[in-house]
Amino acid sequence: MTQRLDGSALLRRLPPVRGRLEANAPLADLTWFRTGGPAEVLFTPADEADLADFLRATPADIPVTVIGVGSNLLVRDGGVPGVVVRLGRGFADVVEEPGQRIRAGTAALDVRVARFALDKSIDALTFLRGIPGSIGGALRMNAGAYGGETKDILVEARAVDRSGNIHVLSNADMNYSYRHCGAPEGLIFTQALFQGRPGNAAEIAAAMDKITESREATQPVKSRTGGSTFKNPPGRKSWQLIDQAGLRGFAIGPARVSELHCNFLINEGGATAAQIEELGETIRARVKSGSGIDLDWEIKRIGLAGSGGA
Repeated sequence: MTQRLDGSALLRRLPPVRGRLEANAPLADLTWFRTGGPAEVLFTPADEADLADFLRATPADIPVTVIGVGSNLLVRDGGVPGVVVRLGRGFADVVEEPGQRIRAGTAALDVRVARFALDKSIDALTFLRGIPGSIGGALRMNAGAYGGETKDILVEARAVDRSGNIHVLSNADMNYSYRHCGAPEGLIFTQALFQGRPGNAAEIAAAMDKITESREATQPVKSRTGGSTFKNPPGRKSWQLIDQAGLRGFAIGPARVSELHCNFLINEGGATAAQIEELGETIRARVKSGSGIDLDWEIKRIGLAGSGGA
């Protein structure tokens, strides 16, 4: 039987906050796929102290899930039980520090940080222009593109744990590998400090323009998509394996494999999260059958299946 979420009842168990608590909050419009169920309760903290106080006072049996701007996320149709934390304006500051360093809140968009670095003639952060997400997501998955990865520029990250304690993690503490962060799952990142290098503004701008042109030419950037669906297996490209399996343009209802880039799934309008996930699992099975290679999801999938979901 499908679990029904009751945000109103959950609200009564939660502590007061300075930010915003919303019961049974729709999440579909907060994700780039534009589909999925609600959060039992959605919490938008005012700032780091508000977040820490909330986590410290929230009963331990209540699940807490953090989301970013929803660019690499699939929320299942049954919604997300417990509290969903979404960081907003109180976590979006971007400032310059001495020595070509940039400190950014984790709600800041990657592209905004790249542009800030350009404005300050700071090089090495240019690759962030090619990542459609926020700094929090970049920290959590060691996001990378166009020859750069988060681990290449991170000095330290600031985070709050489930008990409301503040932690400062060094680059080594993050235990990074390809599209993976080994820091504890329960940590909610609030801030990052990046190390750049002196650069030439014109050269940085040209590199960013090249990234923009490449993305628009090779990726369905104007579609309802979650970005790269699967991690690249060692020595291989996921899109090539999907193409070789004959799945370019393959669809399950309105959920379709992009014709432009096979590692992108698209919601053509009205696709359920179950259809998108079924499409992804069908791809994994076909690629495994044809090549013997297991594709691992890069998109994060959260929540409960709907009444008709898988």
